Amino acid sequence: MRGCKRPRVSSAWVDPTPMPGDFPLPYLQGYPPELLMQVRELIQAGRLAETLAQRHRESHEVRTERALYDYVNTLKSSHMRSAPPLAKVAYDPTLHIVRNALGTHSAVSRVQGGRLKAKREIRIAALFKDAPADFLRMIVVHELAHLKERDHGKAFYALCLHMEPDYHQLEFDLRLWLTAQELPTPPQVS
Repeated sequence: MRGCKRPRVSSAWVDPTPMPGDFPLPYLQGYPPELLMQVRELIQAGRLAETLAQRHRESHEVRTERALYDYVNTLKSSHMRSAPPLAKVAYDPTLHIVRNALGTHSAVSRVQGGRLKAKREIRIAALFKDAPADFLRMIVVHELAHLKERDHGKAFYALCLHMEPDYHQLEFDLRLWLTAQELPTPPQVS
């Protein structure tokens, strides 16, 4: 047998033992295989979290819901003055990537007199309380963009880039950070 190639996986047989560097990367689906290989190399070397910590050193002080409301409205007023006002902005401990949501935006409509009123809300996953400042900014920009653009199309991403020029890099780095958060921690040596 030449080399050490892994056999092709067919529907009839699945090898239960993962190859070295074969880590599940659910947050990075759709990225090129070359990039995923680089990520796997960082994971194998135990350097993914360290690399991200060096790149995103700044923490934030947005810990309370009032501070989050002020933070979101400051971004909104500097980039989206004509967007509708926000009735509520909150950290939501029930949001998690498992449910495919790190933030949500909603409009609750009700009839008031003869008019239809909509109250807009943004909810951010509570894990962003401890995330680097860049990642909080990225998710807030994402949810603010949904105030004007409902779908993830060209106009949506153009708006995100208008508010945060490094949006795509921050989104990728956030996906790496989420991956690093789920890696098993090595046992502590006493």
